[in-house]
Amino acid sequence: MRFQTPLIPARLIRRYNRFLSDMVLEDGREVVAHCPNPGSMMGLKDPGLRCWLERNDDPKKKLRYGWRLVEFPGGHWSGIDTAVPNRVVKEALAARAIAELASYGGVRPEVKYGQKSRVDFLLTEPGLRDAYVEVKNVHLRREGDWAEFPDSVTARGARHLDELAAMVAAGHRAVMVYLVQRTDCARFRLADDIDPTYAEAFRKARAAGVEAICYDTAISRDGVTLRAPVPIEI
Repeated sequence: MRFQTPLIPARLIRRYNRFLSDMVLEDGREVVAHCPNPGSMMGLKDPGLRCWLERNDDPKKKLRYGWRLVEFPGGHWSGIDTAVPNRVVKEALAARAIAELASYGGVRPEVKYGQKSRVDFLLTEPGLRDAYVEVKNVHLRREGDWAEFPDSVTARGARHLDELAAMVAAGHRAVMVYLVQRTDCARFRLADDIDPTYAEAFRKARAAGVEAICYDTAISRDGVTLRAPVPIEI
């Protein structure tokens, strides 16, 4: 997934109102940038962080900048846009780059299922069980090289796990894909202390037959792409 326009460096002044952030550009101008992330953004919203913005020239949009990346000392990156993982996974599914799902040729996004929900992707292939795939964005790092999910309480995420388990009971495959939008993590685990209800729902879903896989990403000012599998600690 490539960014549409070259990214512009900036420093974070503050992130507020969930979807807004104040930035200062290298020439000293202060601008308001759209923050495409309604989560807690723990560790990614500290004032002074070096950020990268994408300029938007669409006259229909109010804000001229969108916040895309955080750059850490040492050359590591984190993506902050929660819409990016679905775009990355969609490209990877089309290219059959996710080994666990490479047998599927049919890829349909946003298919209704469960209780008033939409699964991120429904995969089909003659002779195979349909695969219901949910994608979760991961960009929390608190200790060592551990990537963790979630970074805040997510009742919606727990509901998705229950609905995936129901798909398995109905005879289908169900797969939870965790996509790590950080370059400084090598392992993945649940943040039980942040949302124990989600952790319990995950373990029940796994026991019911829901599969869980994790991949990390290659991140640069050009874009974000799928990289390699990451081990999961259950």
